[in-house]
Amino acid sequence: MPEEITPIDIAMEAASGPHFSGLRLDGGLLSTSPSSRRSLTIPAFSSPSSSTPADSNSPKRPFVIGVSGGTASGKTTVCDMIIQQLHDHRVVLVNQDSFYRGLTAEEAGRVHEYNFDHPDAFDTEQLLECAEKLRCGQCVQVPIYDFKKHRRSSESFRQVNASDVIILEGILVFHDARVRNLMNMKIFVDTDADVRLARRIRRDTVERGRDIDSVLEQASLYAKFVKPAFDDFVLPSKKYADVIIPRGGDNHVAIDLIVQHIRTKLGQHDLCKVYPNVFVIQSTFQIRGMHTLIRDRDISKHDFVFYSDRLIRLVVEHGLGHLPFTEKQVVTPTGKIPSGLQWSVYTGVDFCKKLCGVSIIRSGESMENALRACCKGIKIGKILIHRDGDDGKQLIYEKLPKDISERHVLLLDPVLATGNSANQAIELLIQKGVPESHIIFLNLISAPEGIQCVCKQFPSLKIVTSEIDVALNEEFRVVPGMGEFGDRYFGTDD
Repeated sequence: MPEEITPIDIAMEAASGPHFSGLRLDGGLLSTSPSSRRSLTIPAFSSPSSSTPADSNSPKRPFVIGVSGGTASGKTTVCDMIIQQLHDHRVVLVNQDSFYRGLTAEEAGRVHEYNFDHPDAFDTEQLLECAEKLRCGQCVQVPIYDFKKHRRSSESFRQVNASDVIILEGILVFHDARVRNLMNMKIFVDTDADVRLARRIRRDTVERGRDIDSVLEQASLYAKFVKPAFDDFVLPSKKYADVIIPRGGDNHVAIDLIVQHIRTKLGQHDLCKVYPNVFVIQSTFQIRGMHTLIRDRDISKHDFVFYSDRLIRLVVEHGLGHLPFTEKQVVTPTGKIPSGLQWSVYTGVDFCKKLCGVSIIRSGESMENALRACCKGIKIGKILIHRDGDDGKQLIYEKLPKDISERHVLLLDPVLATGNSANQAIELLIQKGVPESHIIFLNLISAPEGIQCVCKQFPSLKIVTSEIDVALNEEFRVVPGMGEFGDRYFGTDD
C-alpha cells in the first residue's frame, strides 16, 4: 500500500536526517586489544573483520556504530544526541527492536511467559541482511513491529537509505559476532538497574501503549526474565565495547568525544577537503526539512516553489558572504559614549559595489528573485545553452552587462549535474574578461562528478551549494536529486 503523504508542517517538524555527500568512508581503522579499552576513552577502533583493503577506485564504506546496553539504559537518547551533533552528515538509525519475531498464536496466548530479552526473540538473520545491504550502499525496508499486538505490520515498512553513518541500536547487537564484526565503533551505555527498571515501566505505558496491569505483570516477571537475560547475554557483551558511557544521555562529555572522533574519520573523505573552493552551507534541521520537501515527488507546485525559494535565498546569502569587503565605520544614533568626548562608532564592512548575477536559462532564472531581494538594483545577465545528451553543448543566447569584466559574478543554476553546461557558461564569462576568481557559482544541489568537472577546469572560482548528492545515474541525472527543477518550479511538468 502507498504510504500516506505527510503534511507539510509535520514533515518540517520531523525532518531529522542529517546531510552531506554520498562519498562514504573506508572502514579500515587501527585495531585495539580489549585490555586497552577504558570508560570514557576513545581508542583506535577495530575495523570490521569483513572489510577488505580499499583502493582508490573502490566505493567508501559507511561508518557503522553499534550502541548496546540494558533495557531502558538510555541507548536511544545517546543515539539521538549523536545524530543531533552529526547534523552535517547523513545518519540513519536501525533499531534491533524492529526485528522482533512475530509471536505465534500459542506464544501470544501465553505472552506473559515469553522472554523478549532473549536472543531467540529477534530475527538476527534479517538484521544482518539489512545491515550488510546498507554497508554496500543499498536501501533497505525495515519491518515495523507493533509492541501492543506483539507482531509485525504486514502492510508497511520503514525505508532506510544508504548514508555516511549507520547506527545499530539494541540490547543484543553485540551478542552475535557476525553483526558485531560489521561495526567500526561499539558503544555500551551503562546505567543503574533500578533506573532502567523505572524507565522501562514508563516507556511501556507511554510509548508502547500497554496498560498498567500489563506493565505491572511485566515488572513482577523482571526477576524471572529481564535480569537473568541481562546477566547472561547483555552484560557479557560489554567486554566488546570500545567506549563505555556511564549515565547514558546525561554524559555529555563522552558523547562529545565520540562525535569528535566520528567527525575526524568522516572528514578524511570530505569532498570539500579535496576542493577547498567548494562550500556547503551549514546544515540545520530546517534546511534538511526543506530538502526533504522539495525532493518529494508528491509535493504540490505551490509548496515546491515556496520551499525552493527559501533554500535559494539561504544559498544566495551564503554566496554573498564570499565577496570581498572593505572596512567601514559608521556613527550610531545612540549619542556620545559615556566619556562624552566621542560619538558612538561601529566598525563594520562595506558591501562589494561591482556585482552582477548571471542566470543559466531557464532553471537559473528561479534564483533571480532571491538575488534581487538581497542586492537592490543588481544587474542580471542571461546565458542559454542547449544540451543534447551529456556531450552536446551549444551556446544559443547570451546577454550580459557591458562592464561585466569589472564585476564580481554570481552564476545561478539550481542543479550542478555533469558540469558541462556550467563549464561552457564559465568559459564565456572568462572570454568576456571576468577573472576566474571573481566568479561564484550558486546552486541548490551538486553531484560529485559535476564538482570535479568544474573545479578541475576552474580551480580559482568558488562553488556554493546546500547539499552534495550521491552521484549521477546512467541518464546523467543527479540522484537522489529532485527531478527536472525548471519544469517543477515553472509548472511545465504536467
